[in-house]
Amino acid sequence: MKKIALVPIDNRPVCYTLPEQIANVDNDIELFLPERELLGDLKKTANTRAILNWLKSLPADIDAIIISLDTVAYGGLIPSRRSNETKDEIEVRLKELRDILETKDSKVFAFSSIMRISNNNINEEEKEYWREYGKKIFQYSYDCHKKGLVTTDIPQNILKDYLETRKRNFEINKLYLKWAEDGLIDTLVYSKDDCAQFGFNVIEAQQLEKLIKEKQLNALVKTGADEIPLSLMSRAITSGRNLKIAPVFTQKNYIDKISKYEDVSVFESVKGQIELAGCECTDEMQADIILLVNNFKDEQGELVMGVEVEGYTGELKLPEKPYLIADILNANGADNSFVEKLLVQNIDMNNFLGYAGWNTTGNTLGSVLCGAIAKHFAMNLNVSSFNKLQLIRFLDDWAYQANVRGILKKREKGTDINSVFQEMKPYEKILIKKFDAKFEEIRYNFPWQRLFEIEVSVS
Repeated sequence: MKKIALVPIDNRPVCYTLPEQIANVDNDIELFLPERELLGDLKKTANTRAILNWLKSLPADIDAIIISLDTVAYGGLIPSRRSNETKDEIEVRLKELRDILETKDSKVFAFSSIMRISNNNINEEEKEYWREYGKKIFQYSYDCHKKGLVTTDIPQNILKDYLETRKRNFEINKLYLKWAEDGLIDTLVYSKDDCAQFGFNVIEAQQLEKLIKEKQLNALVKTGADEIPLSLMSRAITSGRNLKIAPVFTQKNYIDKISKYEDVSVFESVKGQIELAGCECTDEMQADIILLVNNFKDEQGELVMGVEVEGYTGELKLPEKPYLIADILNANGADNSFVEKLLVQNIDMNNFLGYAGWNTTGNTLGSVLCGAIAKHFAMNLNVSSFNKLQLIRFLDDWAYQANVRGILKKREKGTDINSVFQEMKPYEKILIKKFDAKFEEIRYNFPWQRLFEIEVSVS
């Protein structure tokens, strides 16, 4: 029995229920999670006091603790950008966290975000002033890095607050390097999302990478965010084992292209996710399993933003070895052409290790690898849970994100759950038959009351 404890980033389905669904694939994995209501959401910060108490109460024989440092430091990923607490106030909590972790005889896998700079005037996940000055702050950051100091018409009080928040978070991130240096953290990951070529976040990433190299630490800076805990969960599962994975691309001549919201090529993103999961990236001949990547040609699509690209038109031949599928033709949402070709195939469920196609390339890769690794190493496989996991991923990534979400957006009805139930029915019928799903009910809800993410519950 492998016992893994996880402190998620927040309470979204991909952060909270997806790790549960993956752990359930192997009856020999026991996943410990704090109560969901203790975690933060779009407007609420996590109950850090209760989470610290939960960490204290974990059984002595936990094998691995995976922890979102943002959750303890600030109350979550979004609060890390909004919190007005001082560095000293945050360090008090982190001192207690360190004291708790020092009492545990467990491997510690930790991750923290490098504060993003989104190029828009949407303040849904930022401080209030982002609504008016978001694009200007992005441009100021970009120009300062590329050209040196520049002038701006951003009000001084707003610019001062933004820069002080960045500096506080960066100093906190440097603190974790000391923890890694002292041997408290086995693997430390700094996540960066919404990356551009230049910016304060890029400068911070470079400085952290320099410190990591100088101190020769088991730490890295990684493009992505929400999939990082799943990548570390993979690492916890593969610990002490050797697994070779070969990526195979549907568009092998375009693996040097860069996905939306990322700053490395598709190939480097794939290779990095495989290695972060504790596996070796290799060729087909030497591989234990195949990672089939449905990649894009010149530009990654983004259906909900109206960026439509040609879907996969080639012949789909599934690997003879065990395989998993990362559908990254679009940023957030499956490639309908590819999925239609896949679902008419006679899928050997013994060889099939999973599918994903949600949000960024990194999100898709990290999550599908974790589910595949859980199934590959399962000595006590729960077939029903694996089928349920696949049913949920296809309903979310294909049915909802690639199709139903766009319909709801066009109707401008907002989070109308009755429309969701109606529109999802045809997809349910196809998938239930395909995955031989035994269920009583499929339910949907919008956990953050927005169209961006949906929660699919199968009972």
